[in-house]
Amino acid sequence: MTSKGDLTKARLAESMLELIQTSGYSGTGLNAVIDHAGAPKGSVYFHFPDGKEGLGVAAVELAARQFEALITEVAASAGGAGEAVRAAIAALASIVSGSDYRLGCPVSIVTLEMGAESERLRQACASAFESWIAPTTALLQADGVGPDEARSLATVVVSTIEGAVIVSRALRSTHPLDAAADVVSTLVGQRTGATGAAR
Repeated sequence: MTSKGDLTKARLAESMLELIQTSGYSGTGLNAVIDHAGAPKGSVYFHFPDGKEGLGVAAVELAARQFEALITEVAASAGGAGEAVRAAIAALASIVSGSDYRLGCPVSIVTLEMGAESERLRQACASAFESWIAPTTALLQADGVGPDEARSLATVVVSTIEGAVIVSRALRSTHPLDAAADVVSTLVGQRTGATGAAR
């Protein structure tokens, strides 16, 4: 059974994650997180003794798990790697546009803002990206791509998606994500010899 303390800790991480997406890491204060989470005063330092940095790491880890779950879900229902990549990008496009382009990838935000300032946050972001690259690599290998090529292609896929999310937010359009889906799924289809690139 989940304790009240565990629920509060999870709620704080969820609030930090959402606020990073809308206000950035630097623009998110601990009081704002407490208010957003509806948590008791002092709860941040009780659950995260190292303060904002520890809470930031928890938020990045939560984002990593969420996107990894998305990859796993689309992989289970897709007909191959190309279809899975397209479905994952479509889901992200829906999230970005549904938020009126206010929500982006919190991992890229923290990387850009804090990657040179906090080694702990940089490592958390690196682990998050790796948690997305690894299952994408496995998905490509399952479609017959060799280990080294699968790893390189998975890195390209994740990097392209990250860039497309940023550009989509700037342009307030899903076109960059739609274009990324076309190009990446076609590339994956060429490498796997599959027809997953087709719409």
